[in-house]
Amino acid sequence: MDGGRRLLRPVKEAFDGFQNQAPVYAGIAQIAPAPAFLADYGRRGSVRRATTPGDRLSRIFAAQGVGLFAAAALFAGVGLYGSWLGGEYSAFVAVEGSVPDYFARVAGVGIRTVTISGAHALTQQEIIAVTGIGPKNSLPFLDVQKVRARLKALPLVKDASISKLYPGRVVIDIEERKPFALWQRDGVVKIVAVDGTPIDTYADQRFAALPLVVGTGANAQLGEYTALLDAAGDLRPRIKAGILVAQRRWTLQMDNQVEVALPEVDAAAALARLAQFQREDHVIDKDILSIDLRVPGRMFVRLTENAAAARAAALAPKSKTKGART
Repeated sequence: MDGGRRLLRPVKEAFDGFQNQAPVYAGIAQIAPAPAFLADYGRRGSVRRATTPGDRLSRIFAAQGVGLFAAAALFAGVGLYGSWLGGEYSAFVAVEGSVPDYFARVAGVGIRTVTISGAHALTQQEIIAVTGIGPKNSLPFLDVQKVRARLKALPLVKDASISKLYPGRVVIDIEERKPFALWQRDGVVKIVAVDGTPIDTYADQRFAALPLVVGTGANAQLGEYTALLDAAGDLRPRIKAGILVAQRRWTLQMDNQVEVALPEVDAAAALARLAQFQREDHVIDKDILSIDLRVPGRMFVRLTENAAAARAAALAPKSKTKGART
């Protein structure tokens, strides 16, 4: 022992004992609990970084950016409202179209081409006028459903489809109702389809060559009338109209205003007989008003007043001569 009552050991023995001793930090690691904030970090699975000056600046600028955008939107709205009150907005729309259409055109998606297919009776100008498509429109803001509804409102249009082809083309495909005949009733002439459905009021010379039927229910008997036209042979070009009488029989009006009354039964045969008379004697071209073929095998002709007077004058001397001889 030394003077301090401490046990003296050899240096080597002491060093060996120090080496065999468990590390002090290991024991601390096993016994000391983890700090609360580290445990909380493990549970949350996220990293809490210390806020740096750069982060604080980014947050400030982001908040200020939102504020600036909101302020700009507010000022723009106030400006537009003021322009609207002052009439500037209305004047702008009148010249440039709506604001969305204007900016879409500036972006390069204005309507530059309109392609129309399937139209025969309608002209391209008529279709464009109905659709309302013009230089103020743009492709993104074109309402194709409204355009289609406008086209289908036309009596001549059975169906229509509208397609957008970017950057600036509109394709319109039209399916028309085909005009088949003209139908006159109560002084009004309408264009009708093959099934007799009225399409539109007749107001265009483009349809003047269509067959014309007159009278109540005549549009529903177009098939019967066209069969008569087929049976007319050489007379067909001279038939201008078919008048349905009492919804039972037809009277034909020729190009020289002569009327031909056909029978209710076997009308096609009677018309074929008239065609033969015309070839042999040109009966329709004589000075007559009408021909009646309603009696089978007979033909009655009504003369004009001049023709009747001339005939009466021609027959009068013969009558007097016969009377004198008797």
